[in-house]
Amino acid sequence: MDRRRLLAATAAGLTATTAGCLGSAMTGDEGQSGDDADSSGREIEVRAAGEVETEPDEAVVSVGIEATGDSAAAVRDELATRAETLRETFDDLEIPDDRVESGRYEVRTRYEESGYVGTHQFQVEIDDVDRVGEIIDASVEAGADDVGRVSFELSDERRAEMRDEAIDHALENADDEAAHIADNRGVELTGTKSVSTSNVDVQPVQYETSADASGSSGSGAPSTDIDSGPVSVRASATVVYSFE
Repeated sequence: MDRRRLLAATAAGLTATTAGCLGSAMTGDEGQSGDDADSSGREIEVRAAGEVETEPDEAVVSVGIEATGDSAAAVRDELATRAETLRETFDDLEIPDDRVESGRYEVRTRYEESGYVGTHQFQVEIDDVDRVGEIIDASVEAGADDVGRVSFELSDERRAEMRDEAIDHALENADDEAAHIADNRGVELTGTKSVSTSNVDVQPVQYETSADASGSSGSGAPSTDIDSGPVSVRASATVVYSFE
């Protein structure tokens, strides 16, 4: 599950996806001479990016129930009953209560027909991404009318690890770019004057799904299978080098 693929991008190599974010600049002290020359003006500034990919270790599944009735009270009662059944299913699946978040709840008048309609959404956090299909199927069996977005993500600990790796690769790319510029211009790098990082971005893998309770119930129905794909983590860095 811990498949990892490194995608390295430097200021020279990135095009449309990072346009305006990466580049390099070189400044000197041509206007000064002799003892008045200030070596602090000899700078090469490089902006570079690094990207890593890793398998997700968490998933968030959105499931919901819908009810209709002649009165708002009837709709609320049905939502409450079906929500309790759904929560019992989550307990049977050994999903802790603190990993199930109650989302949007709404009861309103039906616009084109008489009566009322209500919805209740839940966000279910899963720390075993291989169980996503199982939990979707069980939710539908328990009466969920709507299975919405499935988002494959990283835990806080894993996110921090991959963030550091992405920054490391961005800095490595900056070093390579600065060395190339210095070699091309016939100068020698003497140190690092400043470093800053920005645009650390985690791109989860998201799917919009749909489930029909009547079509998914029954022992003969195929089980839901969703391939997560890798999560991307990107970072950029700006490094100013001194040279002589």
